[in-house]
Amino acid sequence: MAPHNSPCDARVDTLASLRGTIERIEADGDPYSPRRVRLGHAEADAALQGGLALGTMHEIFAETGRQSAAATGFVAGLAGRVAARRPLVWVRQDFTEIESGALSMSGLAELGLDPRFFVTVRATDVDGALRTAADALACDAVGVMVLEVWGEARQLDLVASRKLTLAAQASGVTALLLRMAAEPQPSTAETRWIVRAAHSPPAPPFMPVAAHVWGAPVFEAQLVRNRHGPVGRWIMEWKCDECLFGTPAAYPQPVAATAAHRPHQTSARAPQRRAG
Repeated sequence: MAPHNSPCDARVDTLASLRGTIERIEADGDPYSPRRVRLGHAEADAALQGGLALGTMHEIFAETGRQSAAATGFVAGLAGRVAARRPLVWVRQDFTEIESGALSMSGLAELGLDPRFFVTVRATDVDGALRTAADALACDAVGVMVLEVWGEARQLDLVASRKLTLAAQASGVTALLLRMAAEPQPSTAETRWIVRAAHSPPAPPFMPVAAHVWGAPVFEAQLVRNRHGPVGRWIMEWKCDECLFGTPAAYPQPVAATAAHRPHQTSARAPQRRAG
């Protein structure tokens, strides 16, 4: 007669299996090879071994609250590349909305994204946000889950990071953890970014007057953690029409030609001395 396994033995086996999975995730050179989506920026894609890894967790930090708009725009671009016209669930802590305001659907549309695929969820606290994020990651119909939390949060420790990573790998849903005014802590994130706003190139002179108010969204993106490649820092422009990142043009406006009446080179004239 085969021995009967007790509930305690089943829990031990489950914990052993989870520990083995975590060890494979955290091991250098592990065989885990996720699918990737190209961001469009050649140097960043090369560092990421072909693009952003899908079905895992990525962290995006804004050093101060003043950079929250830039970090939100950067995450929106990443989410748009990953979701591929599938539902995007954006979980926000109530305090985050108080500090940085609500997400603008018209702003997302200006970025070239389709607001109809965005589902925003407000949580009363960090614990509620983590539970909602776990539920979203468990649904494989979701394209990407964004968890946005403001400030230092003790709940977002290494254990919570492991749970999010395992849930993302189990369902194939990519998790983007957006942290405002917080310091990075040890985690199982595939990548970690620090994002700041960069200067937008001026609009071409032939654009309407109203279009000169806003330039193209440009970010200074620093990749400070990359589990499977090098780190780096790049200036990345979000191209709203193509819905991808790129390198800003070195000369966004055409160079004026030399005037026809002016010689190509002007000869130097010696200064005249006044006669004594």
